[in-house]
Amino acid sequence: MFKEIDSQETPLGIISLRRRTEPRLNNRELYEVKLGEEFLMSSLFVEAEEQLATLGLAALNRHDLSVVVGGLGLGYTAAAVLKDGRVTELQVVDVMAPVIRWHQEGLVPLGKVLCDDKRCQLVHGDFFALTLEQGRAYDGTENKKVDAVLLDIDHSPSRWLNLGNSEFYSKRGLESIADKLIDGGVFGLWSDDLPDQTFIDLLDSVFENTEAHIIEFKNPYTGGSATNSVYLAFKRSKE
Repeated sequence: MFKEIDSQETPLGIISLRRRTEPRLNNRELYEVKLGEEFLMSSLFVEAEEQLATLGLAALNRHDLSVVVGGLGLGYTAAAVLKDGRVTELQVVDVMAPVIRWHQEGLVPLGKVLCDDKRCQLVHGDFFALTLEQGRAYDGTENKKVDAVLLDIDHSPSRWLNLGNSEFYSKRGLESIADKLIDGGVFGLWSDDLPDQTFIDLLDSVFENTEAHIIEFKNPYTGGSATNSVYLAFKRSKE
């Protein structure tokens, strides 16, 4: 009923991947990622991660999309990006080398989907450090801009996996994201919390306009529902 597939030491602590069957859900097979004793992701709850991609790309009225996803996790945001036929290029940036290896070795269900798609490149790097580096894209190309940057790393704009990430959630950090975007591009952010008006105001100080979506999904354990949030912030288009 339970198997730890891999466990590796990282600069942020021990990250582990496990697979289990859930008898309360008709023995459904679930994959889970933990950092230390903290759950990062479960394949049971992925609706908001997928909606981050679906809503973000639906807002773009253009073709030949170049997209960056910050945070690989179990791959659900990236896989949803690749379902959009307009996407020609996707870079998925993750600071955790073991997470990238899980996908390359087919240890997670979506690993083959991502690694077999020629549009997709898995990049081992610090998304936040790369964002703050001016004049350089996430793949190292100078002055290359993209249509969308979709971020799913921290729990929320005010609850971070690593204290060092906090600098990103500032006007300087958001201006760095805007600088990576083509005019009219979109920055999307997943959050475990309900929309935060203070953060919306901060986004509005950098981008032309902001949307906050509440994503509701069923919780089979409680019989009720749960919610996550998706922020979308749009860079001004050329007149």
